[in-house]
Amino acid sequence: MLEAIAPITLDEPEAIDESVTVGYPTGRPIADRALRIGRGAHLRSGTVVYVGTTIGRGLQTGHNVVIREETIIGDNVGIWSNSVIDYGCRIGNNVKIHSNVYVAQFTTIEDDAFLAPGVTIANDMRPLCAECTHAGGPTIKRGARIGVNVTILPGVVVGEYALVGAGSVVTKDVPPHAVVYGNPARVATTVDDIDCPLHPGEKAYVNGVKNHCGAH
Repeated sequence: MLEAIAPITLDEPEAIDESVTVGYPTGRPIADRALRIGRGAHLRSGTVVYVGTTIGRGLQTGHNVVIREETIIGDNVGIWSNSVIDYGCRIGNNVKIHSNVYVAQFTTIEDDAFLAPGVTIANDMRPLCAECTHAGGPTIKRGARIGVNVTILPGVVVGEYALVGAGSVVTKDVPPHAVVYGNPARVATTVDDIDCPLHPGEKAYVNGVKNHCGAH
């Protein structure tokens, strides 16, 4: 369903299911209510995209995805079922966000990052303080990988190509290429020191990038 309450640019979508809402109105006062979605989008049933958002080419959503206003999303981004991108976020190219993920307001996720199912991102250092919410979005740097059911607290920076183990609570910045896990998450090793389980004598990652398989 298309809502005619703001200018909508929808460039040659691949597929849009019948129960998708493109251009959902926001009650927040925003300067630019236009919605732009690049070509090749595949939006599955239950997806809701608010006004005031700019999305690049090749967006893929699962079912029941919500993308709020004043968010900018790059090219070839996948957001899977039951995930929410709250308002004012910045998401780069080739980002994969799995199912049941909550991305809080003003979060930045850089190119090639991966968020596994159940990741929760917080942005409110002092709950119910609107000013703190605007200042508190975490940053997930290029190529970082966040494991299942990880919680990332406000203002944290996860460094480039870092790996956060499943179930961790990230309370402070993670260095680039670090492997961290636990509650609170602590540095255990680096991704470049992880052995490949399928290729004896070889490393799983080279310069932070997977050695044999695809990046995700």
